[in-house]
Amino acid sequence: MESTKKQNKKKKGSPENEVFQKIISHCKEYGFVFQSSEIYDGLQAVYDYGQNGSALRNNLQQAWWLAMTRLNDNIVGIDAAIFMHPTTWQASGHIEGFNDPMIDNKDSQKRYRADQIIEARAEQYEKEGDKEKGQALVDKMNDFLKKEDLEGVYNLIVEENIVCEISGTANWTEVRQFNLMFSTQIGSVDNESSQVYLRPETAQGIFVNYLNVQKTSRLQPPFGIAQVGKAFRNEIVARQFIMRMREFTQMEMQFFIKPGTQQEWFAKWKENRHQWHLAIGTPAEKLRFHVHDKLAHYADAAEDIEFNYPIGWKEMEGIHSRTDFDLKQHEEYSKKKLRFHDAQAKENYVPYVIETSIGLDRLFLSVMSNAYQETESTNEKGNVEKRIFLSFPAPLAPTKVAVFPLTKKDGLPDKAKEILKDLSLDLETFYEESASIGKRYARQDVVGTPFCVTVDHDTLENNTVTLRYRDTMEQIRIPISELKAKLLHECSMSRILEKLV
Repeated sequence: MESTKKQNKKKKGSPENEVFQKIISHCKEYGFVFQSSEIYDGLQAVYDYGQNGSALRNNLQQAWWLAMTRLNDNIVGIDAAIFMHPTTWQASGHIEGFNDPMIDNKDSQKRYRADQIIEARAEQYEKEGDKEKGQALVDKMNDFLKKEDLEGVYNLIVEENIVCEISGTANWTEVRQFNLMFSTQIGSVDNESSQVYLRPETAQGIFVNYLNVQKTSRLQPPFGIAQVGKAFRNEIVARQFIMRMREFTQMEMQFFIKPGTQQEWFAKWKENRHQWHLAIGTPAEKLRFHVHDKLAHYADAAEDIEFNYPIGWKEMEGIHSRTDFDLKQHEEYSKKKLRFHDAQAKENYVPYVIETSIGLDRLFLSVMSNAYQETESTNEKGNVEKRIFLSFPAPLAPTKVAVFPLTKKDGLPDKAKEILKDLSLDLETFYEESASIGKRYARQDVVGTPFCVTVDHDTLENNTVTLRYRDTMEQIRIPISELKAKLLHECSMSRILEKLV
């Protein structure tokens, strides 16, 4: 059997990892994602979204928000503050229990999450055909973590002869817990009472506003509250591009229900979220459900929707049955009643909660991974030509249509700008008149623009233009009078929403 060090090298040079590196390079080269503070050599695990990346993110966020709040008349949205009263995090259990097991290699000084390197060994066993051995290893680890037996976790690493990927040695420190929350001071006095935290999740902002929303909206269970917002975690191992960052965006919906109905609603939201991913163009074969081996202390059911990234299957969204833990905790710590009075049933109860939580950054990466295409074809001279394009669904594309005059003369730019002005009222557009038409098409392909409109001399005679489709490169003639309606139909977010009703 190959050594672990050799296996790591092999993995780094695998075709799947090469594709992932191409996607990372493409993101930077074409204005999707930049390393934060890059002119100062960057900040680890913090990224900025460029002009195309921010547009794609906004479209993904809009697709999620509309599916939640427009297609469900019992779901409303809020935008809670990042800073919250510190007692919030005592009630939620984050101050005491929001930890990850950490271990360092003494030779390389590299820090790892202990559970992740054990899980990586389990995945190795599975790839070698011994799935039962891998599962047994994970079960043993989870048992130690549940008992908070960090020495047992350390012994597992030693027994499995897991080595550092850099030094190749097993010279480990002990396993210890590491709290993931960022703290800071609020106000002018630097003391214990002024300490606050950057929220590690957006859910608590929904829970503390449950009563406000319920009363002002007059909604009754079952109903949901949706939110999109930033969260912050001081990850031990922040890696794999935007897969795991210290500042990230969550899109969460907490659905408040009557106790005893959680199994039914869990199944419904599990299917609902799966259908949404299909609706935005994710292939069914790249999605799967993963049942949690170890449930969070507040949950009675939990499953992840995983996506098959170029680097393997990774969690993208979680569906959790959180019971009544959160609202009961906030009742206890705030001394405020967070119960619902059911007048018909003549009973009061603390609602149970079904949560759907998706990382916008991981969703972004899944869409980029799925859209990135490389093709080869032979031209008329017999030479092989390579083509790269991003196959975004039209409603999600950063730019919907590019307008080109065939040449810079004969009044073609004026006509093209006239068309552009009309389209720009309703669509994200781009205009360019330099370089050959082929180069201009290629420039739009690499940023995922689904349609290009070319104005030529025939346009001046019969008011028709050439409409080019990105994926197939098919070109059709279409009257200018019909152009806008066609593009609006193709690019409307309704193309996604109609698949969900």
